[in-house]
Amino acid sequence: MFRSAASRLAAVTRPAIAAQKRNLSVHEYISADVLRQHGVKVPRGGVAHTAEEAAEVARQLATDDLVIKAQVLAGGRGKGHFTSGLQGGVKVCYEAAEIPAYAKQMLGSTLITKQTGAAGKPCNTVYVVERLYPRREYYFAILMDRKYQGPVLVGSNQGGVDIETVAAATPDAIKTMPIDIQTGLSREQARQFARDMGFPTKAVDDAAETFIKLYDVFISKDATMVEINPLAEVSTGEVVCMDAKVSFDDNADFRQADVFQLRDTTQEDPREVKAAEAKLNYIGLDGNIGCLVNGAGLAMATMDIIKLNGGDPANFLDVGGSATTQQVTDAFKIISSDPRVSAILVNIFGGIMRCDVIAQGVIEACQTLDLSIPLIVRLQGTKVDEAKKLIRESGLKIVSEDDLDEAAKKAVALSKITQIAREADVNVTFG
Repeated sequence: MFRSAASRLAAVTRPAIAAQKRNLSVHEYISADVLRQHGVKVPRGGVAHTAEEAAEVARQLATDDLVIKAQVLAGGRGKGHFTSGLQGGVKVCYEAAEIPAYAKQMLGSTLITKQTGAAGKPCNTVYVVERLYPRREYYFAILMDRKYQGPVLVGSNQGGVDIETVAAATPDAIKTMPIDIQTGLSREQARQFARDMGFPTKAVDDAAETFIKLYDVFISKDATMVEINPLAEVSTGEVVCMDAKVSFDDNADFRQADVFQLRDTTQEDPREVKAAEAKLNYIGLDGNIGCLVNGAGLAMATMDIIKLNGGDPANFLDVGGSATTQQVTDAFKIISSDPRVSAILVNIFGGIMRCDVIAQGVIEACQTLDLSIPLIVRLQGTKVDEAKKLIRESGLKIVSEDDLDEAAKKAVALSKITQIAREADVNVTFG
């Protein structure tokens, strides 16, 4: 999943403002379509999956002033580069004939930006839009503020650029306005915020109307963030959303099925996709010690104690309080699919979650996956004696440890042994 400018800006401007961690991010063309359905002005455009389709979109727009944008879920597209050799994921075109040529270089290639890392992200679609000419560019976003326990408007008269740089260099240029979620955004509030952002008098009403419609999108679509950069006053005097990013609350997928069915899993870590399918909370990290824990707090503590003992966690994986044996097996499949993982630490505190269920899942996973890396298990709580008996009688080489600090030390030590063996091309198994 990509980190939006709004969520990064929040960390710079006010620590209390933050987008929810679990959300669905969609491509720009989907965000634009959602805005269009709510009466928000956006440039005319269409999506294409082939160069021929891109040419047809350009023909239907009936103008030579066009822009073609690679659709990948990452910021910094304009300054990125493709594995095909093309520089930039956003291209301004001066005649329609340029569109299919650019589309051929973008589609099927990988776009690498400052947010994607070296691996980049695949470009499977392009968005072709009419080119409009802004007179002024602004930044506008709506996101949740934990301090006020509700939505907050964030705006600036310095749009179309890296808003984080603006926030760091000129924090006074960032304007915020908390909104009472019970009463919503009033027209007078919207007008005042437009004035605060520096809209000229003749554009204030149009900007306010745009804010109200965007707020309607935010509430009615269960959004965690609506970000417009830039929001422009164009040459005709109209206020237009030139680029849009909308993220949706995962917990509202049952209400927003039409949006969630448009999720592009090719843009996500495949391990996180599999974890979501198994109803597991998983985030991939850069270390080599896999973690399987129940409870987010315990998971964070487990990663901390691994770091304290000189190791690096490979993931955050919370199986929750009601995991089944199958979910535990699925969790092991996900962790062990990472080639960097050289040891796995299981840390379970059985309250609602029974230790014997975890133990059975661990045993089945080891047998099914033919696990060959060190496995350290620390269990405490409900049904712990039954769990230890299951592990003891399984005949598997599982390191059982009651003390978390000792378990972490053994995980780090065994992980290093595995890494040394791999580097020396020596086959060492712990299964």
